[in-house]
Amino acid sequence: MRGLDGKRVLITGAATGIGRATAIRFAEEGASVAVNFIGDSVSAEGLIDELMRIAPEGGHMLAPADISDEDAVDSLFAGVVQAFDGIDVLVNNAAIKMTGEPHETPIDEYDTVMAVNMRGALLCAQAAIQHYLDAGRPGSIINISSVQADYPVDQDAVAYIVSKAGINAMTKALALRYARDGIRINAVGPGAVRTPMNLDFVDQQLQRRLERMIPVGRVAEPSEIAAAIVFLASDDASFIAGHTLYVDGGTMIGRYG
Repeated sequence: MRGLDGKRVLITGAATGIGRATAIRFAEEGASVAVNFIGDSVSAEGLIDELMRIAPEGGHMLAPADISDEDAVDSLFAGVVQAFDGIDVLVNNAAIKMTGEPHETPIDEYDTVMAVNMRGALLCAQAAIQHYLDAGRPGSIINISSVQADYPVDQDAVAYIVSKAGINAMTKALALRYARDGIRINAVGPGAVRTPMNLDFVDQQLQRRLERMIPVGRVAEPSEIAAAIVFLASDDASFIAGHTLYVDGGTMIGRYG
């Protein structure tokens, strides 16, 4: 895709799933990637090794941080900017999900989900926007939403659904404010994707039921979501701002059959 070679990209929650696939796709396009993660570093270190095999000149880096913590986000961006001499693309991918009956959801669990999925995304977006404004150069932010923001099929994940609806609203508000500054802010809304967050897909009966519901007849692979994310960051999407691109196999149209 046009305009990605040499770009400097920070991906939050990049060690597994969609984040990992997105890091690989950016490296394939010639970008340098900062891999944010929290906790065990094994997966993130393995990803860095893979990125270096794909694009050894990229200078990819580990960027551990708890994005729900304001000071940690400040340190995260300062470290990546120093190492890469700037950031061109932020992918707000980090997210968690907790499930249970909505009326029984403990408020501390709700707060934990919102702290990562909503507060963390805003903190990172603020830091990226400030960097772009200070540098006087354009930039791109891709927020990861979900079809559940508009099509809440997973009713036992109420905090997750609320957070993703917030991501869509935040995307529109920030895009409207900063488009004239050359900062393009968009979102990608995945449908059902085969990731570690969706471990239920190991249940073949559940997977077959999902496949019957989804118009294209299958769940997505992380690489298919990554392709949309990378497209929105590229010059091929230069006239797209404030948009949520649903990559859902037709789920938003309605259930098949």
